[in-house]
Amino acid sequence: MVSETSLNDLKIKVNNRQILSMALPIALAILVPQLNMLTNSIFLGNLSEQALGNAGITGIIYLIFAVVGHGLNNAIQSIFSKYAGGDQTNLFHTIFSQGIRISLIFAIAGILITWFLLPTILSHVADPKDFPQEMTFLRIRIFGLPFLYLFLLGNAFLVSTLNSKLLIVGFVCETVVNILLDYFLIFGKAAFPKMGFNGAAVASVIAESFGVLAVYTVIYKKGLQKRFKLFQNFLYNKKLSREILYIATPLILQFVISISTWFVFFLLIEEKGSTAKAISNTVRNVFGLCGVFVWAFAGTCNAMVSNLIGQRKEDKVIEAIKKIMLWSFSCCAFMCLIFNIFPDKFFMLFGQGQIFVNEAIPVIRTVSIGLLIMSTANIWLNAVTGTGKTTYNLMIEILAITSYLIYTWIFMKLHYISLAMAWTNEIVYWSVILTCSLLFFKSGKWRVDRKTDDTD
Repeated sequence: MVSETSLNDLKIKVNNRQILSMALPIALAILVPQLNMLTNSIFLGNLSEQALGNAGITGIIYLIFAVVGHGLNNAIQSIFSKYAGGDQTNLFHTIFSQGIRISLIFAIAGILITWFLLPTILSHVADPKDFPQEMTFLRIRIFGLPFLYLFLLGNAFLVSTLNSKLLIVGFVCETVVNILLDYFLIFGKAAFPKMGFNGAAVASVIAESFGVLAVYTVIYKKGLQKRFKLFQNFLYNKKLSREILYIATPLILQFVISISTWFVFFLLIEEKGSTAKAISNTVRNVFGLCGVFVWAFAGTCNAMVSNLIGQRKEDKVIEAIKKIMLWSFSCCAFMCLIFNIFPDKFFMLFGQGQIFVNEAIPVIRTVSIGLLIMSTANIWLNAVTGTGKTTYNLMIEILAITSYLIYTWIFMKLHYISLAMAWTNEIVYWSVILTCSLLFFKSGKWRVDRKTDDTD
């Protein structure tokens, strides 16, 4: 008979098979919604250039709220992995319940901000002719936030329990629903009302509700809720709630600051005309598609570093990071190669004509360089997250963003040369991230003080 201890043994090993078994299912799961967003942009591009451009602004604003969930997700995944490495899976049900409570509180706050505060802010910075359409879209879209946060929490649990192969179920379910409803609601097909731009918002909210339902159904059907005693106790646990917030708060600030500056960048692009705005939205899709493997390996690195530290195997951490980094760079390079060989075919999908394609191709060349740097920098940055020293994540982000904003202001406002030149700010941003993350690990500050750790 298999004991509960052996059944819940979630200690990982540093080898390529372990890395790929964790990362590839995550990559496939991330690829599905990226294809979903790409399809959404293609539909809106064929609706109008204005809709395609506005999708970029509204997408980034929603992403600001979405990354709060990613900050919580990374923190909770790090905590799950640490306790897994330390053979303390008996605490998983408490971590999970505290995660649900905290996620819902943050989601409600996001909805209230969007409805009552964001209109005042956006009215002062957005293009007046686009503001009504963008604000109406966001007031619908934001209701997907609770579903997104719970969806991410379920994914963090699956990755930490070495069940990342199950992630694909929720993502496929969400994406299929989203693509179908996008088509039906944007264009008014199959007896559905023709909602245009707002149809994409309604489709996304409904799809996210299906996604979270699929993830928690998988957890239940696979017996994981019974194995880890989930959903049995939702009482407030001060210690674990504080631990989640302590690790999550710097990450949330880091992600929000990062995406907010991208929002500023898009507002500056808005001044350069609708074509520049539409091109930048399509390039954002390239970031998403090429970043699939980067984010997958980054998430794997976060979990693996946390797990190894929980096992007290700090001597294996750098080895693990380097192995993961090589996989990330190789996969990203392959994706960039495809986009650079067939850029015209990709941009023609958005139905904007040859002039649009010709102006977009130089941008994709520039962005590819930034993506390659990102493929290594993101691994090292998530390794910092995995150590639990997330205050350093925030410090690194602040330095990188400051450099990014200064550079962006120079080449967007003071000395604008071209859209491609403006996008070189990504090269600056990720170079700073990579340098600072490497310096953090070289300093040795990531190593655990065992005397302090044992007395906590």
